[in-house]
Amino acid sequence: MALPININDLVNGQSIEWERLEFKQGWNPEEIVHTMCAFANDSNNWGGGYIIVGIAENDGKPVLPPVGLVPESLDRIQGEVLSLAYQLLPNYFPLMQPYVLQGQHILVLWCPAGDNRPYTAPITQGKGAQRAPYIRYGSRSIIAKEDNLRRLQELTARIPFDDRINGKATIDDLDLGLIQAFLQEVKSDLYEESKQIPFADLCLNMKIVNGPKEALRPLNVGVLFFSRNPEKFLDRSWIELVVHKDKTGKNFTEKYFKGPIHHQLRAILDYFKNNVIEEVVEKLAYKAEANRYFNYPYEAIEEALSNAVYHKSYEMEKPIEVQIWPDRIEILSFPGPVPPVDAQILKQNQRIVARDYRNRRIGDLLKELRLTEGRGTGFPTIRNAMAENNSSEPVFETDEQSTYFLSLLLAKEQKNSSIEKVPFTNLEELSHFLNTLSDQANDQAEPNKNKALEILSNWNNHASDQASDQAVQIIESNLNDKIISILSILNQPKKRAEILENLGLTNHSRNRERYLDPLVNLGWVEMTIPEKPTHQDQKYKLTIQGEILYNLIYGMK
Repeated sequence: MALPININDLVNGQSIEWERLEFKQGWNPEEIVHTMCAFANDSNNWGGGYIIVGIAENDGKPVLPPVGLVPESLDRIQGEVLSLAYQLLPNYFPLMQPYVLQGQHILVLWCPAGDNRPYTAPITQGKGAQRAPYIRYGSRSIIAKEDNLRRLQELTARIPFDDRINGKATIDDLDLGLIQAFLQEVKSDLYEESKQIPFADLCLNMKIVNGPKEALRPLNVGVLFFSRNPEKFLDRSWIELVVHKDKTGKNFTEKYFKGPIHHQLRAILDYFKNNVIEEVVEKLAYKAEANRYFNYPYEAIEEALSNAVYHKSYEMEKPIEVQIWPDRIEILSFPGPVPPVDAQILKQNQRIVARDYRNRRIGDLLKELRLTEGRGTGFPTIRNAMAENNSSEPVFETDEQSTYFLSLLLAKEQKNSSIEKVPFTNLEELSHFLNTLSDQANDQAEPNKNKALEILSNWNNHASDQASDQAVQIIESNLNDKIISILSILNQPKKRAEILENLGLTNHSRNRERYLDPLVNLGWVEMTIPEKPTHQDQKYKLTIQGEILYNLIYGMK
């Protein structure tokens, strides 16, 4: 039966860290049983690992194309794997699956973390061999000694919460459609098999259930990803979003994101894309081109939210709390980071490597879905995204008891040139100014803006720069920065879909109401068929006021 993972991603280390992969050119029972033991002990709570037989390695990385195994040897090797499983104490059985990769036969052994740590294996093959507990150290399997041995012994019978059986749920609470959608997305060969095999066998092969076959129960990771309503079995396992309209904290709206946790994550990320992230324009007096950034870089938000979903404790009945303020985003989860990471380490501007992880299986599935990266890369990703956007340094915070974890992202500050002696101070005065000029330029049926442009051209260059900068500032502070972009692309009448696409927005009525309707209401843009707003050939064009405004901002430089 195929494994719930994409074989090409696995071999190339795209979904599993290199420390959790061991490549073997040929069949070597002694080394393989040691690695099986090390993955079963999972001393770092990383989630076990994979042994790939038939591929040579160089410094822990695969040498491709594969050397491959003789097809006739596959059945024999799989039989020997079962014999090795009985050599481990307690007995431990990995999942096996042959694959054909780049025309060569290979064998993959999936060795998840065991439930009965510590495991021991014979040091050598043969009768009377001494036994020892093995663990992973980097990309090698070594005997656990001294501190490593004490740490392994402390992990006895301690299973991470996401890998434990959920006593409230039954296997019927897992949804076949969600499971198949996951397998199809990650391009697992198990997807096609899932259409034919019994549901219980599918769940067992994905390691999302456990127990005797007559009484299988879902693991918490299975409930979180493959139940339609995980909050029924794990209280408050959702994301709460609070959007503050001002800085007082009294005027706000709330939104709850529920369902499978990867659906929650994607839904709130879509919310940020469509409702929060905006382009910011820095208009500087000393240069013609504006600097364009975003109020928040999407990559930073994505990584911060993914980290919260990955690392929060689902054992605690506390949701992830996200608050959007006018000048910042706060992402709060409980509890804080796993030791030795503490408040002081979080302040360091460097990669943070934790000793172990709270949710080993959740992390694996999120990485399969490309919703989070490998260990220790989250903080650098957020910092780099903020730096590339010229945003303030992100803040990561916890308390001395590590009871919470807070990610704080500050909005990108918009800078504008200083303006002196300008003819208007707000949107109303700007509109009045444009109306006055357009009235002077109107010539009955055929508008003529030459007179208005003549008035503008009579201003000296300094005054024109000031007026242009002030116009941008007033428009963006009262409306939004997309207005300037709309003016710049309406040199010819355009349909709504074309305008919004040009702005990187979806053709949705919400975006029309936010970006086009204000311009129509101000009289800067008009419809070509005003008597039929929803006509299929409806287009938008600049009015004379809009043309004058465009020339005020762009034409007098």
